[in-house]
Amino acid sequence: MMYYKEYGNSGKMVSAIGFGAMRFNETDVKENRFEKLAELPLYALDKGINYWDTAPFYCDDKSEIIIGHAVKQINREDIFLSSKTNFGTVGENPTRDDFRKRLDKSLTRMQTDYIDYYHMWCILNLDAYEKLYDTMYGWFEEAQAEGLIRNIVFSSHMEGDGIEKVIASQKFKGMLIGYNPLNYRFRQHGIESAHQSGMGVVAMNPVGGGVIPGSPETFAYLTEGTDLNVAQAALRFVASHKEVTVALNGIGTTEQVDEAVKAVEGLVERPAHEIVAEHSKDGIALNDLCTGCGYCMGCPVDIDIPKFMDAYNIKILTGKEEECLNRFKFHWGIPSEQAGECIVCGKCERECTQHLPIMERLGEIAEMKHPLR
Repeated sequence: MMYYKEYGNSGKMVSAIGFGAMRFNETDVKENRFEKLAELPLYALDKGINYWDTAPFYCDDKSEIIIGHAVKQINREDIFLSSKTNFGTVGENPTRDDFRKRLDKSLTRMQTDYIDYYHMWCILNLDAYEKLYDTMYGWFEEAQAEGLIRNIVFSSHMEGDGIEKVIASQKFKGMLIGYNPLNYRFRQHGIESAHQSGMGVVAMNPVGGGVIPGSPETFAYLTEGTDLNVAQAALRFVASHKEVTVALNGIGTTEQVDEAVKAVEGLVERPAHEIVAEHSKDGIALNDLCTGCGYCMGCPVDIDIPKFMDAYNIKILTGKEEECLNRFKFHWGIPSEQAGECIVCGKCERECTQHLPIMERLGEIAEMKHPLR
C-alpha cells in the first residue's frame, strides 16, 4: 500500500514514490507505441503513485507525449505532474516567447491545462542559478499567475552552501535534488534547510543511477532487518527521511512499480540527522561515484563517457583495476583503450552534474593493464 507525504506546507498529499518517466522501453519508444507505453504510468497510479515526473528530451523527446496519453485517460486532479525547462530547452538567449513556446509545447504534449511543479532545471552552481533566475523567473511568475504553473520549483546538482542560498531566497515551493546512500552526508543540510523553510523535497537518483543495486554486497547493510532487495532498501532509506517528500524512481516495468510500492509499505519517517548518525559506521558515502545521469554525453570523439565512468565506479568500490577492466569486457563489451582517445577538451566536465574529474579518470583507464596470467 502506498505511503503519502505532504508536499512542503502546501496541504497536498503526494506519493512517497514518484514515477520517473525516463525509463520507458526503448523499442516501444522508437516505434511510437504511445498507448502501450502509457499503460505503465496508469498502472503506477493504480498502485497509488500520483507524482509523475517528466521533462523535454527524456526518452528521445517522447516522454511528455507518453505521459499525455496517460493523462487523457484519467481525472487530472488525481495526479501531480512535474516537468522542467532551462536554457538547454529554450536557447541560450531566450525571449519571453521562447519560454512560452516551450511551456505551451509541454502542456500540449501532456494534454493538460497546467503543470503542478515546473522546474528551473539542472542548476549546476550559483552562477548558473543567477543567470537562469535573472532571465526566466519573471516568466515563471507570469505563467503561474495565468494558472499554467501551480508551483515554481527548481532542480539542482549543487552542494551545501549553494543549495541553501537558493532555498533562502524563498522564491521556490520545492526542489529536486540527488539524494541517496552514496551522497547523503553531503546533501543532508540542504534537505534539512528546504524542509524547515516549508518546501517540498523530491530526491532523484535514490538508487545512485544503478550503482547501488549493481553492488549488492557493498550495500547489503541497507537491507538488514528487512525482506527487501538492495534497490528497494535504498528507496526506503531515502523515503524514510522526514525531510524528503518523494523518492523519484526511474521506472520501466510493472515489476519495478510493485517493488517500489513494497519499499515504502509501513514506512517510518525519521529526521535526517538521526538516520545519518545511525549509518555513520555503515557502508560508504562517496560523492565521487558517478550516478549515471548522462549529462556528459556528446563527446566530440564519441567516447561513451557514462559507461567509462560506470566502470571506474567498480575500481572505486573494489580497489581493483582488473575488476574495472572486466566491466568493460564482460558488461559493456567495449574496449577500455578507447579512453586514450580523449582530447581533453573539457566538455564532459563542464556538463558533469557532480563535477567529477572525468578527463583524469579516462587517463587512468587508458593506462590500466590486465595482470599477466
